[in-house]
Formats: sequence, C-alpha cells, structure tokens
Amino acid sequence: MNQTPRTMLANKRVLVTQCQEFMGPMLCEVLASHGATVITSYRSLMDPLAAAQVVREAGEIDILLANLAIEAPTTPAAEVGDEEWRRVFGALVDPLPRLIGAALPAMMERRSGKILVMGSASALRGIKRASTYCAARGAQTSYVQAVGLEAAAHNVQINLIAQNFVDNPTYFPPEVQANPRFQERLAREVPLGRLVGAKEDAEFAAYLCSDNANCFVGQVFPVCGGWVAR
Repeated sequence: MNQTPRTMLANKRVLVTQCQEFMGPMLCEVLASHGATVITSYRSLMDPLAAAQVVREAGEIDILLANLAIEAPTTPAAEVGDEEWRRVFGALVDPLPRLIGAALPAMMERRSGKILVMGSASALRGIKRASTYCAARGAQTSYVQAVGLEAAAHNVQINLIAQNFVDNPTYFPPEVQANPRFQERLAREVPLGRLVGAKEDAEFAAYLCSDNANCFVGQVFPVCGGWVAR
C-alpha cells in the first residue's frame, strides 16, 4: 500500500551531503516533511578521507543522498588544462565511489537501503564551453548505472536524477534568473517554458528514496523541463 506523503519516509535516516549547496536546502526541507530524520553534512568532500568520515559520523543511515556540486567552468574545450579537469572531477566524481563504498556495505548486510545521486542532464546532452563539467556528470551517470546493478541483488536501490534548468542557488541564483539573456535562453531551449521548481525536483527525489520506488535500479531520471528531449 502506498504511504501518505507525511509518512512516506517515516523512521528513515537520510544523509544529505553538501546540504548548503545545489539541491541541498530544498531536499532537506522536503525529506523532513515526509517524516525522515535528515542528517546534514556541510563538509567539502575533496579530501580523499572526508567521505568515509562523513558517513561514519552519520551513524546508521537508510538513505544516502549524494548531492555534489561545483560551479561549472566556461572554458573552451581546446583551452582546458589539467588543473581544471582534476578540480572538477575531484569535486563531482572522486567523492562518489568513496561515499558509496562507505555506505553500501551496511545497506547490503541489512538488505535494505537507497542511494540517490543528484546529477545533471548535461551528461545526456552537451553544453558548449562546459566540457569538463559534462564529462564529470557523465562519469557520475555511468558509475550509478553500473553500481546500481550490483547493489540490486542485495535489495539496495541506487539511482540518479539528471537535472538541468531546476531552480537552485548554485546554478540558477536570482541574478541569473533575472538576466534577460537567460530568460530568452529558457524560452528557446526548455519546452516547459520555465525552470522546474526546486520543490518539484525534491518531491521526486523523496519519492525515489521511499519504499514506493523499490523497483528502480541503476536508472537515470531526467528532470529538466524537456531540455534533453529537444
């Protein structure tokens, strides 16, 4: 039986990384509204030891919500250097196997758990002058597709939301949204004709974290107002 919205995540302990960035603030609000106990981490995960420490300090968790973000560089591909490549992959890709490696064994042992990655639709459709960012988000996507299949046999579901043109303070702050050039781009590129609301996205994330979504494994869900369909 489907659970009511207020109890959908009751008794679930959810760890949200980089909770102050990207989708973190709204995710925390919406997950709590569905009854979850939300454990927030503000820590940067660039340090190779940070991910395991964050998971360890959170204690037993039912759900890991890997919310990873970095300001997207705008370097032409021919000018991208090793420093930019390492920095972007160090922020978006390297922490992911560390987080999952720390959280997954306990979930597999209990035969219960969920891991959701807040990714990007730039992995599904390229963006000019964002080659490093697109590549890193693509690596996230491929990793989730692979590890999700391994975890499924242990009744652990790992999935990814591939989003773009979703209202959030990291990529679409108010000053960007107010720019006429951005508004023209939005009208031109997004069939929905507006940004996806932060709460709309977070509510979908909450659903994927719930027992109502136990059938999804290693899947990538575009949330981008139709941007990837064009």
